[in-house]
Amino acid sequence: MKSKFDKALSVVALSVLGAIGSVHAAPVYEIVNIEDFDLKGNVDGTSRGYALGVNANDEMVGVSKGKKKLSVDDEDDDGVIDVEDGIAPEEAIVYSVFLPIIANNYTFTAEENDAESPWNPNFFSINGTTAPTEVDDEGELIINSVDTFFYGMNDSNVKVGAYTAPEKTMDYEGSDEDQEFWYYRDFELRGVAVTEDGTEIELVPSYETYVREDDDFVVELGGWSAAAAVNSNNLVAGYASTDITDFSSDRVDSCIDASQDEDAEFPVPVEICVQADQYPSNGVRNISYQTRAHVWQIEADNTIPEDNIIELPLGLTPDEDSTLNYTAQGLGLNNNDVIVGRSHTYRNGKEDDLYQDAAYWQKNTTTGEYEYNWIDPDIFSDTVYSSIAYDINDNGIVVGSFQKYISGYLREKFFYYDINDPAAEIVVPDDFQEGLSDLTSKPKAINNVGQVVGNIEVTYDKDKPRPKAGFLFNMNDNEFININNNLTCESKGYEQDEDGEWTRHQVEVIDGDGSILTYGAEFYVVEANSINEQGTIVGTAFVRKPVYQYDSDGNLILGENGTPLFEIDGNGDPVTSFLTRMVVLKPTSGNQEACTESDLVEDEPYVRKGAASLAWLLGLPLLWLRRRKMK
Repeated sequence: MKSKFDKALSVVALSVLGAIGSVHAAPVYEIVNIEDFDLKGNVDGTSRGYALGVNANDEMVGVSKGKKKLSVDDEDDDGVIDVEDGIAPEEAIVYSVFLPIIANNYTFTAEENDAESPWNPNFFSINGTTAPTEVDDEGELIINSVDTFFYGMNDSNVKVGAYTAPEKTMDYEGSDEDQEFWYYRDFELRGVAVTEDGTEIELVPSYETYVREDDDFVVELGGWSAAAAVNSNNLVAGYASTDITDFSSDRVDSCIDASQDEDAEFPVPVEICVQADQYPSNGVRNISYQTRAHVWQIEADNTIPEDNIIELPLGLTPDEDSTLNYTAQGLGLNNNDVIVGRSHTYRNGKEDDLYQDAAYWQKNTTTGEYEYNWIDPDIFSDTVYSSIAYDINDNGIVVGSFQKYISGYLREKFFYYDINDPAAEIVVPDDFQEGLSDLTSKPKAINNVGQVVGNIEVTYDKDKPRPKAGFLFNMNDNEFININNNLTCESKGYEQDEDGEWTRHQVEVIDGDGSILTYGAEFYVVEANSINEQGTIVGTAFVRKPVYQYDSDGNLILGENGTPLFEIDGNGDPVTSFLTRMVVLKPTSGNQEACTESDLVEDEPYVRKGAASLAWLLGLPLLWLRRRKMK
């Protein structure tokens, strides 16, 4: 496939790649955040961690989620047992105006030169959030209601992401005598940039307030916004709400009318009714917004003047009477201030061909205004259903993916595209076979030396979930590798015995009955999300952990010594599963060879609990998780 589209690389791009030709075959990598055969990959008090961005200084940002503390009926009646996962399968994700809002997402930073230890995940507070283990003066765990997210950072340590508004309460009036409050918040998602000195800059969307024309009734909806990336010029790319959809207007009107119903015994306040409609139900929100890609320019005094907020053009001009919801998002940018993402557009100007496709926005050199540019994904005889661009390097190479049917199944495939070549078409590299495979592959980032990272499926099963692995693709020689095949043995969980043989390190755990159980350590990189110019890669890895026993009520089953009981297989060994942790990989020095020990992760498809890195960002808005018992 790649040979068909070699013309897609401009002369400029080819000369750049030629100049950096010293970057040849993928180096051997080692995981550098392993400590005592465990991954330092999550904030204390959480069970999972995800690394999302790394800069040239080997500093990174990420998100940790899943609180480890779980109330149980233990022998000492202290109500808390600290376990690795701590989330019973019986617990569900619930959005309700009748329940307190409990955050489950925590931002963190890490760096190679950490004063405590290299690559230690350090909780980072945004909007007044507290760490998941923080307690008050009386020793009670502080309940935090604000979810926070980091997606990227630049070399000046400016970090960007989003957060939710804190919980508010309103006295409940209704038929449920046990209900004391309604719970709501002022907005569902708000973009943020945090500068080196800790200044938080709120990225307020242009549309926050609904005003009904009939009676000028005002409802504060909050809108939404998110920041996805920031470049060396402190230009931030993301998206924000610009209006409300017609269907959503009808829902808000219904809330207003219901709150003013004099015949109702307990009219629901408009704030509560609107909040219920803003929560997702089966992945759908009854209140949604017209969304456009945006850029925000941060000034030297850590402010963003109104003139520095630019709404990027949509890929089409909607009809005045259109009731459709059109969206566009900025997801990445380079140091030349070119933004990439996706937008609704009419393919080739045909209004019956409405799609959401990859795009880039670039300033017109004459007017200085940003212009929309479509990336045509339709290089095949059959239909491409959608496409998206995730990142762009300073040489103008865009990476993204498109969705189409391959061998009868809808798959996503990684592509790259050169914006400097007017005749360019998207290039689809070979992955693990020659020609177009049916393995879903998604790139997440590209550096200036032509290295691309992302994730790809690694098995060819047709009718069940496929395991995924982080990949590294080198544009200089078209080498595409599963990162796990280029790791050192220690980075896979092996250790060398006295005879020089590699065997899995045995992890010892004490069961609730006092027995010592063992299982083999194992690490497996499932996604690579960012790569810097030196080749440092950050992403997500599996780490093998034991599985606990729960009763029918979702409580941990404790043994005689007051600790949880592990699930045991027929051989008396602990049943294990994988948990996700942030992972940091660096090229090894010297001529170290990759580990050849077998390390297949079979029957363990990577399905992220909550969302996968940019899936949070692409949720319009993010779908953060709050885990609690069903009420």
